[in-house]
Amino acid sequence: MDHVVAHPETLYVGTPAYLIATENPDGSANLAPASSYWALGSMLVLGLEAAGQTAENLLARPDITVNFPSGDLWRSVLKLDGTTGRNPVPADKSRYRFEADKFQAAGLTPEDSEMVSVPRVAECQLQFEARVARATPGLGESYYMVEAEVLRVHADPQILKP
Repeated sequence: MDHVVAHPETLYVGTPAYLIATENPDGSANLAPASSYWALGSMLVLGLEAAGQTAENLLARPDITVNFPSGDLWRSVLKLDGTTGRNPVPADKSRYRFEADKFQAAGLTPEDSEMVSVPRVAECQLQFEARVARATPGLGESYYMVEAEVLRVHADPQILKP
């Protein structure tokens, strides 16, 4: 799938789920499904659980990609359900299993980014390259409210208005 750089008026996507890629300490990519987000201007606000590898990664290395899967990718998203990049698996995630290569586990393809160090998901028609500006612990510290500036938007031309 070819993508073009887009300059949308708004970052409202209209999909309930996204895939977030972050960089693990060893330089490999972590990929996780999430569903809590909103956008204002060029900023995204993401809600992410604190116990996951994703939160640990973005607190240490702020480059991320936020990738929006279309409905036909639902099987790939579900393959990530119950996986974690944390090894050993934390006690509060005991129902999860460790998965080192989540792109492979989901049957998805990493695609190089242009402005951040982590890959995009090639199969997603809409991809945001972003950098975390601030992560605020939520009430009870079980999640983070993550503010990230979108640096570049990649979109399949078929989903763009002329």
